[in-house]
Amino acid sequence: MHYLDLYNSGELLRRVKAAYERLNACDICPHDCRVNRLKGELGVCRAGALPRIASANIHRGEEPPISGTRGSGTIFFTGCSLSCRFCQNFPISQLGNGEDLTTAGLAGKMLRLQRLGAHNINFVTPTHYLPQLLAALWLAIPQGFTLPIVWNSSGYEKVELLQLLDGIVSVYLPDMKYAGEEPAMRFSSAPGYREINRAAVTEMLRQVGHLQLDVDGIAVRGLVIRHLVLPEGNAGTRETLSWIAGHLGSKTHISLMKQYFPAHEAQGVPGIHRKITDEEYDDAVAALDDAGLENGWVQE
Repeated sequence: MHYLDLYNSGELLRRVKAAYERLNACDICPHDCRVNRLKGELGVCRAGALPRIASANIHRGEEPPISGTRGSGTIFFTGCSLSCRFCQNFPISQLGNGEDLTTAGLAGKMLRLQRLGAHNINFVTPTHYLPQLLAALWLAIPQGFTLPIVWNSSGYEKVELLQLLDGIVSVYLPDMKYAGEEPAMRFSSAPGYREINRAAVTEMLRQVGHLQLDVDGIAVRGLVIRHLVLPEGNAGTRETLSWIAGHLGSKTHISLMKQYFPAHEAQGVPGIHRKITDEEYDDAVAALDDAGLENGWVQE
């Protein structure tokens, strides 16, 4: 099933309506704020009824199968369902920087990126705007939109909401941030992160399977999990990688990220107040090997 089929059958419009219904007492993310976003009430993510974006550009800094040779059509959404104290994009995610668009305006951004030659449309931090993104897709399709959609998220998502994306998202690019409840709460204010995240990535794999590339090495479908190594073992890297291998399989593609530095509030927070060391990252790479996960990317 592809989103063109869902559009033609009327199923996509049904999902748009079902998703918008949830904004009356918002339960789009696991926080279940129950605010009426259609009347301007704001919850944890600080998002209203209109999608707000910080940028929509060709981006070449993603994993190689996502960026490819022509770049990924990356749309950064304002706000976030997490409140990470080390967020490197905090002006966007937590300070609200960006511009409000209509869903028609968002559809126009998607079509422009397609005209510029992007391999895909890469929705970054999209979870809290899921209804609006479905609506923008519904508007873009009759104008000729055909690109694969990448869902580039925190992984803090409800399975029942992800099911609205089945047949729509081609490539899931979620984070798996934590293996423990305490750091998830202390650093990201994300209650239940581990179990919610593990259920979410399991559903993502069910929908799209392991990563598939075309003859040019460009991602056409599948799951890529990002894991950011944190100082002092606070991400629970070894436990997370072992769980991935045991529950999702050794074919799972992992992007093991080294670029942590203490952004936003992190310099004053014990446990995340410094960059990771080479030794900490080497330990993470060793954990990747020990788990038998051979697909993906490590950083030099």
